Amino acid sequence: MERFEIKEIKAREVLDCRGNPTVEVEVLTKAGVLGRASVPSGRSTGTHEAFELRDGGKRYHGKGVLKAVKNVNEIIAPALRGKDVTKQREIDELMIKLDGTENKSKLGANAIAGVSLAVAKTAANALRVPLYRYIGGINAHILPVPVLDLIEGGKLAATNLDFQEHQVMPVGARSFSDAIRMGLEVYHELGKILVEKYGKHSLNVGVEGGYTPPRMNDPREALELELKAIEELGYKNEFVLSLDCAATHLYNRHTGKYTLMGKEITREELIDFYEDLVSTYPIKSIEDPLEEEDFEGFAELTKTLNIQIVGDDLFVTNIRRLRKGIEMKAANALLLKVNQVGTLSEALDAAELAFRNGYGVQVSERSGQTEDTWLADLSVAINAGQIKTGVTRSERTAQYNQLFRIEEELGSRAKYAGKNFRQPF
Repeated sequence: MERFEIKEIKAREVLDCRGNPTVEVEVLTKAGVLGRASVPSGRSTGTHEAFELRDGGKRYHGKGVLKAVKNVNEIIAPALRGKDVTKQREIDELMIKLDGTENKSKLGANAIAGVSLAVAKTAANALRVPLYRYIGGINAHILPVPVLDLIEGGKLAATNLDFQEHQVMPVGARSFSDAIRMGLEVYHELGKILVEKYGKHSLNVGVEGGYTPPRMNDPREALELELKAIEELGYKNEFVLSLDCAATHLYNRHTGKYTLMGKEITREELIDFYEDLVSTYPIKSIEDPLEEEDFEGFAELTKTLNIQIVGDDLFVTNIRRLRKGIEMKAANALLLKVNQVGTLSEALDAAELAFRNGYGVQVSERSGQTEDTWLADLSVAINAGQIKTGVTRSERTAQYNQLFRIEEELGSRAKYAGKNFRQPF
């Protein structure tokens, strides 16, 4: 039992990819087995996300996480000492009870998520199995379609584009490794096209490594140029397009209207715009097309567009909000972010509920990602069929590199989700 019994839990403050502090946690068993996990942080966040505890004050402009670190070291660690690391749900439920709040605001969701993920990694190491197999069992075998954010806007980039991510999905690839190769070829081809049209400053990148062309403010232009890059490489039938609109950030609660390309428009006008986009371009997925409380609008769009509609700010990986969405037929896919809800167990519960009700699950990074690769393992563990983790920058490519390793390890058992990304079975 010493191999699995927690001897020590230690947290520290480290940096995410934006140079902001975040929480890293180490769990050590009595036999010396170590697991380490770090917690990403979002910039474009939903109102109903679990609470990320920050220090406030002048240090790091208030973004320090020493309070969360202290909560791990002085409150969570003593409570978990002696526990079996393979008892994931028991440990997660104990931390939820220790916190005692609805949104984990006492201890901080960043503190709790760090421990939860580090416990899982320690258990996998103790059992000498890969993390994806520990979480998903012997049936974990589906490699996800990468959702590649080639042109950035919204809160992720200093551009005039309102929508946050203009993405491509290599659904026609034969394997995950082929999908990444094709996707990066398109990315670099797009860079050449943007330089010719907008100049060399187009090669500046946003938070997730996507291009940030100056003067571009119409999402249709971004989609046109992505298609041009795809077609010039002969991949016309191998890719579909997708969007993350992050529409909550375009919405004015006082007027009940959205601002798009400098104009105030109604929900109905925005829905009409989406209908036009989907009829014009090969768009097969749209994330957060409407603001985070508009379940009725999401239901209308889901029925009207007949494509994947992903709920991020709408659901925030929260099983209660997801259940409401399922009842109302609002969206048909869940964006899965562990730190939105705070524990691995709760995230897995949300994914299971989604799958049982015919919803897709898109495993997602945060804009403040770290170099930790548990995200890649999680996508295979639950056979999600799709992963959104940016395009370039090392904290993004670290996820893809880990998926290369998993694909190699699975060998002939590996199945690429491809065109069945929403329902990969």
